[in-house]
Amino acid sequence: MTDDCIFCRIARGDLGTPFVAESEHNVAFRDLAPQAPTHVLVVSRQHLTSLQDAVPQHVGIVADALVLAAEVARQEGLLESGYRVITNDGPDAGQTVHHLHFHV
Repeated sequence: MTDDCIFCRIARGDLGTPFVAESEHNVAFRDLAPQAPTHVLVVSRQHLTSLQDAVPQHVGIVADALVLAAEVARQEGLLESGYRVITNDGPDAGQTVHHLHFHV
């Protein structure tokens, strides 16, 4: 984790952000500027800049993030109607916070 990364600070609990769900490797919290009726971010506890920085040793973190995303969808009542899980990787994809995260 880094001291200047907002998502590292949130994942550590420094800002008191309420978690919708959490696991060993990831936390989930509501987006401050939601782009959909349900917009939750799943953020890794370990600082990874983006998905392109994931290597085989990060398989547990990335897999755990997707399982947590499904748990968030379940909790939010989205399983029947459907939901998306996306990540933005790099500036041309619209990544604005350089810490691996998924949008539910």
